Amino acid sequence: MSENLSVLTKARQAYQPKLPVSLKNGALSVKINKGAATESVSDQAKIKELFPNTYGLPVVQFEAAEAKAGKALRMGVVLSGGQAPGGHNVIAGIYDGIKSVSKDSVLFGFLGGPSGLENGKYIEIDDAKMDAYRNAGGFDMIQSGRTKLETEEQFNKCIAVANKLDLDAIVIIGGDDSNTNAAVLGEYFQSKGVKTCVCGCPKTIDGDLKNEFIETSFGFDTAVKTYSELIGNIMRDANSAQKYWHFIKLMGRSASHIALEAALQTHPNICLISEEVKAKQMKLKDVIKQVADVVYARAAQGKNFGVALIPEGLLEFIPDVGVLISELSEALAHHEAEVEGLDTAAKVEKLCAWVSAESAEVLKSLPAGIQAQLMLERDSHGNVQVSLIETEKLIIEMVKKELKNRGDFKGKFSALNHFFGYEGRCAAPSNFDADYCYSLGFAASVLALNGMNGYMSSVRNVTKGIENWVAGGLPITMMMNIERRHGADKPVIRKALVELDGPMSAPFKYFAARRDEWAKTESYTYPGPIQYWGPSEVCDITNFTIKLERGAMK
Repeated sequence: MSENLSVLTKARQAYQPKLPVSLKNGALSVKINKGAATESVSDQAKIKELFPNTYGLPVVQFEAAEAKAGKALRMGVVLSGGQAPGGHNVIAGIYDGIKSVSKDSVLFGFLGGPSGLENGKYIEIDDAKMDAYRNAGGFDMIQSGRTKLETEEQFNKCIAVANKLDLDAIVIIGGDDSNTNAAVLGEYFQSKGVKTCVCGCPKTIDGDLKNEFIETSFGFDTAVKTYSELIGNIMRDANSAQKYWHFIKLMGRSASHIALEAALQTHPNICLISEEVKAKQMKLKDVIKQVADVVYARAAQGKNFGVALIPEGLLEFIPDVGVLISELSEALAHHEAEVEGLDTAAKVEKLCAWVSAESAEVLKSLPAGIQAQLMLERDSHGNVQVSLIETEKLIIEMVKKELKNRGDFKGKFSALNHFFGYEGRCAAPSNFDADYCYSLGFAASVLALNGMNGYMSSVRNVTKGIENWVAGGLPITMMMNIERRHGADKPVIRKALVELDGPMSAPFKYFAARRDEWAKTESYTYPGPIQYWGPSEVCDITNFTIKLERGAMK
């Protein structure tokens, strides 16, 4: 053990994650119980046509059983997409799972994400390497990447690597796109008679990869607890100084799960939920008015301070801004040369002639700095890079203008902006994520042992104590639908957005019932740092979202 490791790191390396009962005696002591055939969430005929070999497979559940014989396994693992706490524990679960089959089993880590698999860049993971990363944050053991495996040429290169290493299975650890990639690759392998099965594992701090059987994606719990500690610190500062409004943008472009969970943990004065904004067809001016109303009301009470949480993807959910972004992308694609070299004001004047009158009005209403960000170099698909727009600064500037225009605002509005994103992606996993990820990895080793191609590892009942956790696997195709991507129909795993009404809407409804009170008062809660040792109710707690969704909290 290296001398430059912190005391905490050394202690965390020694932590032994807990396993569901069905996995405790090793991968060979597992019985596979198969359910009924499945179908995709929609577009069934099209998905079945695209996945003739792996469509319609049953959900499987693991049960503890007498040990059976097994041969050594040769497996590969890929980390795909953005980092999430607990990735190393998934690898540890896979490693320990295949070693429980045979000490001669081998695990290869492909370097830099899917491109490592495609180009045959890998390391062999041994005991020393694995032990150095147990319960550690980050993806730095083998790094990650965002390469998409989409072409037949790429697939054939992957086959060559799999054959060279004589792999029984490859596990792709990632989010919805990465697991879609795993399903496509597995389908192609099977169509070519390749023995290597491809499995997936649900990862994303955004929390938008979940359904009836995937209760949460790994990393979400740790990331939001990390952000909530920081938000709680800022709240205490705000309540101490009582002179600043803090606007905090939180990661999560496609869904507002992070912002909602952080609100449930900390009780801010304002939290915007992108899905609600879209459902109510709120225009930008409506959003600004809503925020300004809270600032105004608190100022009337002599409270010129507060905390507001803003989802990263908010702008794309605001209907009139979404239309503006779409029209700007189109206009810039056709008139790029005509605006090149112009200053922001001149660009705006030109662009207003090439977009609708409504979009021109929205564009003109924006602060100059935000206008400039909307016209930065476009991404590889020709679209405006929305992720570069400082939404929290936009709201601050427009709220300031709105309050000034009201004329009767007698308070003070001094605002500070923050963005919490990368701070949480590589945090040391909470006990929940350490256990959950290890279990997901171990479950993946069972899927691999049984040649279950096109499956994603699954662990359920996670709010009911580890003794009641249920491990198994899900056919990835059952989560798919067809979406339009870059001008073509593509099979993708359907994203899970924040539900405003329906079976998974309890977290939003809990928040909505309390936000008016939180707006007026300082109901702030201060979660503090993640705890690793102590009473289970302190160290092993799950997040509010999953407890509310699964009926474990009223």
